[in-house]
Amino acid sequence: MVANRLKTRILDGEFVTAAWVHFGSPDVAEAMVAAGWDVIVIDGEHGIGDVEQWIAIARAVENAGADVILRVPHGQPWLINRVIDRGIRSIIVPRVNTAAQAREIADACRYPPHGNRGYAAAITRSSSFGTRPDYGLVEAHEEVFLMVQCEHFEAVDNIAEMASVKGVDGIFIGPNDLAGSVDRIERLDSPDVVRLLERIEKECRHQGRLLATITGPGRGYGELRALGYGLAVGDSDVGALMRATRSGLEDRDAALGLDSAEIKVTGY
Repeated sequence: MVANRLKTRILDGEFVTAAWVHFGSPDVAEAMVAAGWDVIVIDGEHGIGDVEQWIAIARAVENAGADVILRVPHGQPWLINRVIDRGIRSIIVPRVNTAAQAREIADACRYPPHGNRGYAAAITRSSSFGTRPDYGLVEAHEEVFLMVQCEHFEAVDNIAEMASVKGVDGIFIGPNDLAGSVDRIERLDSPDVVRLLERIEKECRHQGRLLATITGPGRGYGELRALGYGLAVGDSDVGALMRATRSGLEDRDAALGLDSAEIKVTGY
C-alpha cells in the first residue's frame, strides 16, 4: 500500500510546516526540497499550471523524498476526480462556505459506498496503474487527505456543520480572504477578523478537527502551534526569489556606493 505519510503525520498530532510553489516549476520545487522543506504545497488556485503541470511538480517533490499537497482552483467534482486519479493524495479546496459544498467535495474524493468518485482504479496512476489490487475496495478512501478552505464569514457561520462532514479531514483557514469578506482585507489584527478566526479555532478544537492555515504577522509557526494548528504553510518560491533578488541588489548598491533609485532597469 502507498500510504499517505503526510496524513498520518498530521492526524497523529505532529505539527507540520510547508512551503508554497507558485511558479509551476518541478525544478524549483525539487530545489526547495533539497534545501530542507519536506512538504510542498502546489498552489493551483493562484499559481501557474494545469493538472499535468501539477503532476510533474508532484513527481519531482515525491522523488526527492518529500510530501505534496495540491490546492485546486475550485471544488468541481470532475477536477477533484481528475487530480486524485493522477495520484494526488492530499488536497486543499478553496472557497467552501457550506456543509453541502463540503459534502459534495468529500463525496467526489471517495468511491462508493463512501462517496461517488468515478471508478477507474484499474488504469489510474493513483493505483499504480492497477498494480494495487486493494486500492479501489479498501485503500482509496483512507488514503485521500482532504482540507476545505474557510475564507468567508458565511463559512464561519457554518463551521460546525462543515467541520463535521465525513471525509473532511481538516479546515484550512484563508485569513486574507476571510478578512476581505468583512471589508478588512490586509487588516488581520482587526477585532472583527480576530473574532472570526477565534470562532473557527474554537469549533475545530471542540470537534478535534485539524486546523491549518498560512503564517502571517503575529501568527508565525510558534504562535500557530500554540493555538493548536496542525499545518502551517509559510515560505514560497516567489517570496524566496524576491528576497534573494532584493538582497543581491542591496549588495550591488552598497559595493557601488549607489542609491537603488539611481539604477534603472533597461533592455538589452
